[in-house]
Amino acid sequence: MDAVQSLSIAGSALTAQRLRMDVIASNLANIETVSTPGGGPYRREMVVFQPIANAPGHDLQAPTMGVEVTAIVQDPRPPRRVHDPGNPLADANGFVNYPNVDLTTEMVDLLAASRAYQANAAVVQVTRDQVQRTIDLGRA
Repeated sequence: MDAVQSLSIAGSALTAQRLRMDVIASNLANIETVSTPGGGPYRREMVVFQPIANAPGHDLQAPTMGVEVTAIVQDPRPPRRVHDPGNPLADANGFVNYPNVDLTTEMVDLLAASRAYQANAAVVQVTRDQVQRTIDLGRA
């Protein structure tokens, strides 16, 4: 694998993890949003990754060259129901539907995305350093 391939793979992962962190931030920002323009409470969103297929002309037996985001999907879990009869959004039984966003889950996901981002940023840095050393050797 050459330096360009390494940078391409790490770059695609950086882009994907950045989007994942943005979606998690949106989930956290809407953790108490009980009414959306579409009606009902906010629904947790999740990012779906997929390996990037080999480009035309490449060896089909070669490993895939990175990752891409194929979709942002809503979590199918039902909303949290909280008994709050004084709330104007309460149903006939006094329950209000709150988003299906769990703070602990989001923080764990955010930590995992952050670590993945850091690891790929380190790959970019190491690859850059190796290319620079190679150039320096060529000058000597």
